Amino acid sequence: MPNAPVIALPSRKRSSSTPATATPAAPSGTAATTSSGAQPGGAGLSQASTGAEAPGRHGQIDFNRITDTQFLAAAEHMKLEDDIRQLLITPYRELIVQIPVRMGDGKLRMFHGYRVQHNGVRGPYKGGLRFHPEVDLSEVRSLAALMTWKTALVDIPFGGAKGGITCDPTVLSRSELQALTRGFTQKIDMCLGVYRDIPAPDVNTNAQVMAWIMDEYGKKHGYTPAIVTGKPLSLGGSLGREEATGRGTSIIAREACRALGIPLKGARVAVQGFGNVGSFAAKFISELGGRVVAVSDVRGGVRNDGGLDIPALIQHRNETGSVVDFPGTQAVSNDDLLTLPVDILVPAALGGVLDGDNAGDVKAKLVIEAANSPVTPCADEILRERDVAVVPDILVNAGGVTVSYFEWVQNLQQFHWSLEEVNAKLEARMLAAWNAVYREYDNDGLPLRVAAYVVALRRVAEATRQRY
Repeated sequence: MPNAPVIALPSRKRSSSTPATATPAAPSGTAATTSSGAQPGGAGLSQASTGAEAPGRHGQIDFNRITDTQFLAAAEHMKLEDDIRQLLITPYRELIVQIPVRMGDGKLRMFHGYRVQHNGVRGPYKGGLRFHPEVDLSEVRSLAALMTWKTALVDIPFGGAKGGITCDPTVLSRSELQALTRGFTQKIDMCLGVYRDIPAPDVNTNAQVMAWIMDEYGKKHGYTPAIVTGKPLSLGGSLGREEATGRGTSIIAREACRALGIPLKGARVAVQGFGNVGSFAAKFISELGGRVVAVSDVRGGVRNDGGLDIPALIQHRNETGSVVDFPGTQAVSNDDLLTLPVDILVPAALGGVLDGDNAGDVKAKLVIEAANSPVTPCADEILRERDVAVVPDILVNAGGVTVSYFEWVQNLQQFHWSLEEVNAKLEARMLAAWNAVYREYDNDGLPLRVAAYVVALRRVAEATRQRY
């Protein structure tokens, strides 16, 4: 929605004594760009093989190493050629920009922005833009890689990219957010294009932010609605886009429960993160018969073992800005929610929330990764040893980019599809992706994450071989 509030999500860092580290920026007024083979602190094979994380939850998580570790597990299983590995693991382009913004108090403040284009062999770069205080180059690089595998997994003709601005949007006024968004668009304009790179909403961005990007880009290039997806309907957005990631999450949860023998009807479900993805996932899972017993946001969480009234809870959240103090519930913290006695756990906030410290306490039988990288490799191994199935992010949350693809196609055709058409096409794509992953899982005995990466890597590798 154009005027949807910005809702901050929980911090991924577990230790208040560990300061956030920022990637060194280029000199003021310049853009630092690196390309394949020349990336600062890059995503090389040796880096990934040194280990993805400390086993505990203290310190800052290197998401780039996590993504590389997951990539290499699939590449080893596939016996992927070394030259193809190097091409697929190395980002094509990384852009760091500085964005000066005149604040409401008259002071000039400098923000750092990033856009990483990871791989475009299967189509234009595609990926969201997030506003968060902890955004850095390593995280954006990791998320761009995830987009490459995600778009390949659902078999849409896009590559992978991601963008971010290091900021706290909750303390910025609407005019400051607009100036920041437009300034960022100006700085990365040379990398954008309807057949080059198409941004979308992500953490703390929404349809309004996409409208500003489209408008700013249009000042130089003319009316170009296909330059972003996730726009307001009045500016060429698609029906079904806002709820697409949550709807896709519920489709995969339904199929995973069916395949793994976990009855969804009556299953106890906990959802960490009640923003766009988490709230819609909770809504659709409850409509399928799941009993959502706990949810949380940045301010805290609520639980009711008899089940939460999700539509009423969404209304409460919209009115108050949080799920906290919803009538008829008990308080629960974000950390405690992860270890509640439930059947299905849906981490839908930020990455790294399940790690070596708390994975052993998870009581759920099934973890559905609605967020990006919520389960670290150390936690993955612990959960696997405990027979807790983890359905990976590149499959679970692919509904958003799938309907973004539909929006892009509609913009290029200057034609609108009905909500029923969009939802039917989304269902078909998500089912096809699940079936492809489950075949690998069932035939080769692979973890679901490795199986998903194998499907995605196979498609990107084949396109790469044909190009090179």
